[in-house]
Amino acid sequence: MSSGAGPHVGRGSTDPEYAANLRRATFASSVGSALEYYDFALYGLASALIFSKVFFSNLDPATGTVASFATFGVAFVARPLGGLFFGTVGDRLGRKWVLVATILLMGGASTLVGALPTYDQAGILAPALLVLMRLLQGFGAGAEQAGATVLMAEYAPVRRRGFFAALPFIGIQAGTLLAAGVFIYLGTLPSEVLLSGVWRIPFLASILLIAIALFIRLRLRESPTFIVLEEQDQIAQSPLREVFSRSLPNVFRGIGLRMAENGGSYLFNTLAVSFVVTTVGVGAWIGPLAVAVGSLVGMVSVPWAGALSDRFGRIPVYRFGAGVLLVLAYPGWWLLSLGNPIVIILVIAVAIGFGVNTMLGSQCALLPELFGNRHRYIGVATAREFSAVLAGGLAPVAGAWLISISSGAWWPVATYVFALSVITFITTFLVPETRGRDLTLIEDASRDTDEQVSLRPTATSPRRRDRGTGQLA
Repeated sequence: MSSGAGPHVGRGSTDPEYAANLRRATFASSVGSALEYYDFALYGLASALIFSKVFFSNLDPATGTVASFATFGVAFVARPLGGLFFGTVGDRLGRKWVLVATILLMGGASTLVGALPTYDQAGILAPALLVLMRLLQGFGAGAEQAGATVLMAEYAPVRRRGFFAALPFIGIQAGTLLAAGVFIYLGTLPSEVLLSGVWRIPFLASILLIAIALFIRLRLRESPTFIVLEEQDQIAQSPLREVFSRSLPNVFRGIGLRMAENGGSYLFNTLAVSFVVTTVGVGAWIGPLAVAVGSLVGMVSVPWAGALSDRFGRIPVYRFGAGVLLVLAYPGWWLLSLGNPIVIILVIAVAIGFGVNTMLGSQCALLPELFGNRHRYIGVATAREFSAVLAGGLAPVAGAWLISISSGAWWPVATYVFALSVITFITTFLVPETRGRDLTLIEDASRDTDEQVSLRPTATSPRRRDRGTGQLA
């Protein structure tokens, strides 16, 4: 167990150098989060509104929509592989260079989507190339959010870790908002103009976010807690073996926590948009506007939830967010089916802004706190990305299929949302409270040992180990 750190890792949260590094880490994580969710929200909205006509024009509209969402979901097949690969590298070589590699891979694939031929131009090659780009995008994204989460949790002052760890995830809202704003405008264009090639521009524009993210990340310094591992010669030679031999209970807890957060995010950000436009028949701009409003709410609710988790604990805040989706599942999808634009905007905004994002705000610190320092990156990546397959990747495809076989009925998807929310709500009673945990500890958080001291961040030792990250400060 680590009981100390080298004296130069940090000199306290008031030190100018530490403050500069904290700001740099926040910006580096935020821009990456913005790019990932710009890409994914952009692709999700395009799957709902465009790709069935561009890449699957040989199929009928309903089948084309299912096929389009299937290409959306294929990225989630690659995400766990990317999480395992880059998570192992991150625990062995450090966080910084993994974040540089993932932004290049993820952003580059998204940019190339804008240059792909259509089905009418290249036949079956067009959707095949689309699937390849999604696989590359998913492989990079598999470690991007895990890296941003771990980096910020390890940099943040302990008493405000929830708040600081949540700040970069404003980038998620910004990226989603940017993508939704683009599609609000695109939805006002005549269909022939949009499908003629205008849809490519938002994807090609991803290269601008890549350039900004690279500039910031190349100037980033390594995580202080990883430096502790290097100084004490405690870096794991096989983080993957460690996480599967020692941390499976917390991996499964992380997966359970993510079912409602990740599944709910994609169901309301993408499937609900497709449902209200193609099934209910509202204007194409309504769904993206609702997503945009939800993202605006999220820019406040994510850090707010993180701050509340610093005060009341990670678990109560997380449970509240799961409860919002649980209560909203049936009445929310029934209201969406009515086709009232104002009601649609309110339902999607509440589901995303207060349900999904309240869980996300608490999760930013909770997941890194669950795992020990030697295998934290791979632990968070494994929990996030395997849950992303089960919840995020399958949700739009399964939801579109449920709508298709039920002739456009709303209640099968509502049942799906309800089931995901129940899983997460129950999981919150099985997870230890981790607030205030020392992130230099090698051991995972445990219900048997950590809950007794989780509300007393400085109780584990005298105030003798200020690392600049706030650990025991």
